[in-house]
This record gives sequence, structure tokens and C-alpha cells, in this order.
Amino acid sequence: MNDIRITSALDQIRNLSAVVGNKVPEAPSEGIDFGSVLKQAIDGVNEKQQVAAKFKSAFEGGDKTMNLAEVMVASQKASVSFQAMLQVRNKLVEAYKDVMNMPM
Repeated sequence: MNDIRITSALDQIRNLSAVVGNKVPEAPSEGIDFGSVLKQAIDGVNEKQQVAAKFKSAFEGGDKTMNLAEVMVASQKASVSFQAMLQVRNKLVEAYKDVMNMPM
């Protein structure tokens, strides 16, 4: 049962990484470094949010090179990335609670 949840969590992290545009490193023989995968995903989400904010500021400032479509696409990419990361966090918290409630 726990193996299924761990595998599911890893699959979700891989999917999230694909959403935010990062490649998940191939699993070495000793396993995946969970911390680095999570950091890459968070950094990708942060980068998309910064790009969206920069585009919004440029558009609001009257930059003629920015059009509304580019701003909205960047904003939606940032939003989808953040929502995916939030879902992964929720699943990780749920898995942590399940592990902590296991009898010893």
C-alpha cells in the first residue's frame, strides 16, 4: 500500500516537473534525490511567476512590444504551474500524515 503511494507521489512530481518545464533527472541506481527534484519544480514555478509579473509590469507600463495575449499566456502558465505544485504539496502532506499515523 505504501509503495503505491510513494510511486504515485513520484509520478506526480515527474508530471509537475514536466508542467513547469524542467526535466526530471533519470533515476540513478540508488534512487532519486527527492530534495533536488522538489527544488527544481519549485524553482520552475517561481521562474514562471517572475516572468508573468515582468510581462504584466511591462504591459501596464505601456511597453509597445508587449501584447495582451503574451501577458495572459504567461499569467496562465504561472497559475497552472502553481496549482500543480499546490496539489503535489497537498498529496505530500497527506502521505506524511498517513505515515505518521501508522502503528509501530
